[in-house]
Amino acid sequence: MRLLSVCLAALLLLAPVLAQAETVRLGERWYEIFLPSKAKGAPLILALHGGGGDPDQFASASGFGRAAVTEGYAVIFPAGSGRRGDRLLTWNGGYCCGYAARANVDDLAFLAKVITDARARFGLGDRVYLTGMSNGSIMSETFAARNPGLVRAVAGVAGTLDTQRIRVKGPVPALVIHGTRDTMVPYEGGKGDTSLTRTDFASVASVVEAFLAPWGGGLTKTSRSIDRKDDGTSVNITDYAQGGKVVLRLMTVEGGTHHWPGGRKARLNEGKTQEIDAHTEILRFFALHP
Repeated sequence: MRLLSVCLAALLLLAPVLAQAETVRLGERWYEIFLPSKAKGAPLILALHGGGGDPDQFASASGFGRAAVTEGYAVIFPAGSGRRGDRLLTWNGGYCCGYAARANVDDLAFLAKVITDARARFGLGDRVYLTGMSNGSIMSETFAARNPGLVRAVAGVAGTLDTQRIRVKGPVPALVIHGTRDTMVPYEGGKGDTSLTRTDFASVASVVEAFLAPWGGGLTKTSRSIDRKDDGTSVNITDYAQGGKVVLRLMTVEGGTHHWPGGRKARLNEGKTQEIDAHTEILRFFALHP
């Protein structure tokens, strides 16, 4: 009896963090949403899969949904578009990628529709955050650049905004995580040796400049590094703050390749850092901007 009481108490403690998952169709496209137990008024995060991925794949590979739900967020994994319907999905982030870019799919409108629908359907709050991997990072940064009044903060992993054609219209806090040995979206910009799209990608430095520009002057810069694991990588962190609040954080993974740090496929592989995990860093940054 005592053991049963202990188990019930443990379940009650865990109850607030368990997620309810649901798939919502919007015409030919859809999104998957993970809801915290207290969904009403909850902030929402859109998490965008990489090129060729899909909501299920990204949710599973990143582990981001469960991590964010434990912090009280509703997490939405929207589906990009593809010639085959529900396979090999991409986002139209301007200069990349795949079917979505070639067909000039209006993904800015689609993501806005997802946000509006999820708020109305599930009673979510007005705090909106975006993150994504690779092509999903490009799309997240593009949406934030075009909608700074709607987005509380954005976090991009291994993908760079088209800074030649897209201007960040207003101040929006940004986190950038990128590896220096990324051969798909090169840290210094240009065409990646292993990229399938042959896109001439913008550099990480230009993305940092683009998101800093609307903040104007009065910025302070600080740097630190993390090198705790014997995995061939280290992480250099540069913060830009205004009025004591970090408005941009650059996390450069020295020796890091094209991956989501801490994800399922990032473990014990060369060039895939064990120094940080992306969902912890993203949630930590979003918490700075409630």
